[in-house]
Amino acid sequence: MNPLSVRQVRRRYLVLHGLRWLPVGLLIPVTILLMQERGLTLTQIGLAIAAQGVVVLALELPTGGFADALGRKPVLVVASLVGLVSTGLLVVADSFALLVAVWALQGVFRALDSGPLESWYVDTTLAADPDARYENGLGQGGTVLGLAMAAGALLSGAMVALGPMGPVSALTGPVIAAVGLQVVYLVALLALLTERRAVTGPAALRASVREAPRMVGEAFGLLRRSRVLLALVAVELFWGFGMATFEGLLPIRLAEVVADADRAATLLGPANTAAWLASAGGAALTPLLIRWLGAAPGAAVLRILQGITVVGMALFAGPTGVLIAFIVCYAVHGASNPLHMGLLHRQVAGPYRTSLISLNSMVAMPAGALGGVVLGYIGDRAGVSTAMLVGAVVLAVAAPLYLPAWRAGRHPAADALEVGVPAARTSGDGEPAAGQAQRTEVSGTTAV
Repeated sequence: MNPLSVRQVRRRYLVLHGLRWLPVGLLIPVTILLMQERGLTLTQIGLAIAAQGVVVLALELPTGGFADALGRKPVLVVASLVGLVSTGLLVVADSFALLVAVWALQGVFRALDSGPLESWYVDTTLAADPDARYENGLGQGGTVLGLAMAAGALLSGAMVALGPMGPVSALTGPVIAAVGLQVVYLVALLALLTERRAVTGPAALRASVREAPRMVGEAFGLLRRSRVLLALVAVELFWGFGMATFEGLLPIRLAEVVADADRAATLLGPANTAAWLASAGGAALTPLLIRWLGAAPGAAVLRILQGITVVGMALFAGPTGVLIAFIVCYAVHGASNPLHMGLLHRQVAGPYRTSLISLNSMVAMPAGALGGVVLGYIGDRAGVSTAMLVGAVVLAVAAPLYLPAWRAGRHPAADALEVGVPAARTSGDGEPAAGQAQRTEVSGTTAV
C-alpha cells in the first residue's frame, strides 16, 4: 500500500467528515419535535437523551483506548453500524422506552465514533510530513461539517414542508433519509480510510483488549500531570451542559414563538441551513483568529460571545430575532471547536491521541445529558426562556478555563518543566510554530 500524501489524507478526511455529519443535519431540526409528536414531555425528552450521556460516560474511554490499540478503521466501521441501527429504530420508536433505547444506542455510537477519524487524520498527516500544520485541515473540517449540516438541514426542512407521505409523518421523513445517507457513509469509510497496523485478525483483537486499559490509564495520567489538559477538558463540562440550549431547547422556543410545531419545523430547515453555513464560515476564520488573538484567548472570547447569543434566543420576542441569534450562535460555535481541538491536540501525540479526545468527549456527553434534564425540568416549570438563560450563563463561565493554555503558549519552557515535555518553539503570537507542536509522549507513568 503506497503511503498517502498530506493532500490525499486531508481530502479523504474531509470527504468522510462531511458524509459523517450530513445525516445529522437531517435529524437535528426534527428529532426533538418528533419526540414531542410521539407524546413525550420536555422532562421525558431530557431523560431519554440522558441515556446517551450515561452510555458515553461508561464507554468513551475504553473505546478510545480500543481504537488506539486495535486501529481506527475497525472501530469506526462498528460505530457506523451501531449508528445505523439507532437511526433505523428512531423511525419506528413510539414510546418512552424505545426512545431511551434509541439514545442509548446513540451513546454507543458516539463513544466509538468520537476521536478515531480525527486522530487518523492528524497522525497520518504527521506520518506523511512531520512539519505539516494539521490545524488548517481541522479548520477545513469544521467548514465541511458546517456545509454538510446545512445541506442536511435544508433537505430536512424541504421534506417537512412537503407534508406527510402516506403513513409516514412529515417529521419522520428526514429520519428515513438519514438512514440511507448513513449507508453511503459506511461504504465510503470502507473504501477511503486506510491505515497500517502491525497486527491484524484475532491477534490484533486480543492485543487491543490487553492494551486498551493501559492506554486509558496513560490518558488519565497525562491529564493529572497537566494543568493545561485538565482545564481544556473541564471546558467541555460547561460547553456540553450549555449546548442543550441551542441543540435541544431552540426548536421548542421557536415553536413557542410561532405557536405551531409544524411551522417551527419548516422554519428550522432553512434556519439550520443558514446556521451551519455560518458555522462553516466561523470555522474558516480559525487561522485569522489565531493570528489576531491567539488560540486560547480567541477560544475564551468565543465562549462569552456564545453565551450572549443564547441570551438573545431566550429574550427576543419574534421568530426573526430568535433565528438571527441562533445563526450567530452557530457561527461562534463553528469558530470555537477548531480552536479548542487544536489546543488539545498540541498537548499529546502518538498512540494516546484518541484516548485523550475520548476523555474530552466523555465529559461533554454526560454534561450534555445533565443539561438536557436540568434545563428541561426548568423549562417545564419556569419556561423555556428561563432555562435558556441558565444555559447561557453556564456557557460563558467556561472562558477563564483557557487561561492555563494561554500561559503555556506564552511561557512554554515553564509548562514543559511542569508537564515533562520539551519546550516548543513558539511563533510570534505565543502559539507553537508549525512543525513544533507542543506534544507529550507517555511511556509507562512518566512523560518523556
